[in-house]
Amino acid sequence: MKRAVSRAHILQGFQQHCQALSKENNAGYSREFEELNNVGLGLATTAGQLHVNKGKNRYPQILPYDHCRVRLALLNSQLHSDYINASYVPGGASAHDFICTQGPLRSTRADFWRMVWEQNVRVIIMVTACIENRAMMCEPYWPQERVSVCYGAVQVTTLYQQRGPDSIITTMHLRQAGSPAERRITHYQYPGWPDQGVPENLVSLCAFAELIRKHLNTLQHIGPTIVHCSAGVGRSGALVALLWLMQLCVRGVPPDVRAVVYDLRRHRVMMVQNLEQYIFVHDCLKHWLTVETSGHRPRGTQESRGPPPDKERDTRRSSQEGHSSSAHRSRGDHERSHRHPQQHRHRRKESSNTNRLGSS
Repeated sequence: MKRAVSRAHILQGFQQHCQALSKENNAGYSREFEELNNVGLGLATTAGQLHVNKGKNRYPQILPYDHCRVRLALLNSQLHSDYINASYVPGGASAHDFICTQGPLRSTRADFWRMVWEQNVRVIIMVTACIENRAMMCEPYWPQERVSVCYGAVQVTTLYQQRGPDSIITTMHLRQAGSPAERRITHYQYPGWPDQGVPENLVSLCAFAELIRKHLNTLQHIGPTIVHCSAGVGRSGALVALLWLMQLCVRGVPPDVRAVVYDLRRHRVMMVQNLEQYIFVHDCLKHWLTVETSGHRPRGTQESRGPPPDKERDTRRSSQEGHSSSAHRSRGDHERSHRHPQQHRHRRKESSNTNRLGSS
């Protein structure tokens, strides 16, 4: 067994590594990122390409690989009712630590909640706004505060919310028709992360990720954590990579961003979608390591305090509380939208190309 490396030693080595990658106008970052372009090519996406499933995909070229797609239980023995555009991805402990998925369509909201229930999910992380630049990134898929809505057989009740400067934490209660079981879900949203770009406030995003990391550490032997943006690849991939790398550092393992992104791309296409997001993962990890090593918390991280503890039987699972943004007011079960993915290196590229470019 390898000996754990001190946090200070990890920081020193990682800073030197990032400095080397940034030389000559980020030539090292560009080289590493380009080497990842072919990862996953040739892996089958048969289920997502079936005509019967095409309407379930938000973007026609963002499809889950067959070998790691999430399979729902068949509904009334209906063929193909097991399909959802969602992929199991690793997070450092197992191949099923996370589920990365597209933002639900109106027509797939019931499938989304069916996946939450069947996979025993307790944490959902949303790194997008529902609407950005007048384009639909994700259909609102949960009800207003203190309102219950049934999505298929799953009844979702939004209990309360906690709003921070840049994030919203929502506590929801789930019940399934015909089952006495009840569950409590924590929904984290960071709506300010722009499509195909990176957040403006790196400090805030790091605090958001650290809050989630600590919460996930309390959820031993529970189901996967769902992470989604719009396509479920760029922003989602960057956040999963960051959480994975942070956890490695906590365990005293020097981080390897390229290796983590390589592994993620073997499980879902275009994870960490562009060079800007790839560099951002490095910058966030470097900042987080600096804060953790120095012990000084910078201003602007109020949301890292987290919500008050849950008082139900599920207390040991750590209940971070909260709710959804005011834009999320609709109910129902049918939605559809298609756009075509394309890698970009610049922030906020979707405006006039919204109907052609994949979001994440």
